[in-house]
Order: sequence, then structure tokens, then C-alpha cells
Amino acid sequence: MRNAPPARRTAGLVLAGGEGRRWGRPKAWVELPDGRTFLEACAGLLRAAGVDVVAATLPSGSTGSVPGGVVSVVLPAPGLDMFASTRLGLARLLEEGWSAVAVLPVDHPLVAPSSVAALLAEDAAAVVPTLAGRHGHPVCLARRTAEGIVAGTLPGPTLRDVLRAAAARDLEVGDRGIRANCNTPEALAGALEAPGARDPAR
Repeated sequence: MRNAPPARRTAGLVLAGGEGRRWGRPKAWVELPDGRTFLEACAGLLRAAGVDVVAATLPSGSTGSVPGGVVSVVLPAPGLDMFASTRLGLARLLEEGWSAVAVLPVDHPLVAPSSVAALLAEDAAAVVPTLAGRHGHPVCLARRTAEGIVAGTLPGPTLRDVLRAAAARDLEVGDRGIRANCNTPEALAGALEAPGARDPAR
């Protein structure tokens, strides 16, 4: 590991390694109505939140377009679970200097950048956003927590187990996007039509 990073440098990890069977193609390259892919939207909202370095896990054998400046972490085999993908993505990101990371599933492209910024500003081992008391995404991890995941001292088998072990803090953000799991065409349409839905282009 490198030396401790500057105090407020932050990172973002987009979990985009799924095959997207319900979409008929990997979710990373599913398009929003404005023509941007889910991956582009997620990388964009992280950048808008002030994140300094963004990485994305991608499907094995991936040939799809990746936004400029995003570090690609191509998974070594298909079928890896989300926790294994998270460990691989974090391992690559730990080569960079940062103090906190937002871990965002690619099928949550409607999260408001202000929510990510608020989560990353918290001084905690892990922070989970809530809406009316219900958990959402992204989760944010301190560097020491990410190091524990990669080293296996904070084992899974799920990220939820890690968050429990790290005594994750809840943060109410009042953002519908954190709960908008766009894992099917119907779910995306419903999220975009919901009252108060954020325009994903902003």
C-alpha cells in the first residue's frame, strides 16, 4: 500500500460487471433517454460530486466504450458476485491516493451528485444513504475499510456483512435516486416517471 493520501481526496467505484440479462446486454451500456449509457451517467454524477478518481468494473471480455478518465477493471471471468467484483475494483483503486470511496452499482444512474458529496464528507468507516429510513446506494467507505475488504480482514460474503462489521453510519439524504434500482426497463421507466424524479442529465 502507498502512504496515506491527502485528507479529502476521494474516489468512486462503479460496479458495472454484470451481464444484464434482463436488459439483453450489459447494464453498463444500457442507454438513458438522453442517450448516455448508465456507465456514462454514473461516472458523470461521481465527477459532479467532486470525486477525484473513478474506476469501473466491467464484464469479462468487455469491448464497450468507457468514458474518458475512467479506470477500467475488466473482471477475469463471468459470473463473479458483486462482493468479488467490489474487492477487485477496490484493489485497483488502492493504487491511487484517496481517503474515501463511493461504491455505486451501475443500475443506480439517477443518484444526485449532492448525495454522493454529502456521504463522502462524513468522517466514518462506512456510510449508507437512507430515504425515509430505507437504505440505498452508493455506500461510502473510508480507505481503511476498503483496505480491510481487499486484505480479507473484513470478509463478506456480502458488502452488507462488511457494513455491519464496520458499524456503518446511516445518513438521510432525501434523494429518490438512491432507491431507484433501474435493473429492468420497467424499473427505469418507473423511476423516471416518479414524482420528484431527478433529471439524469443534470
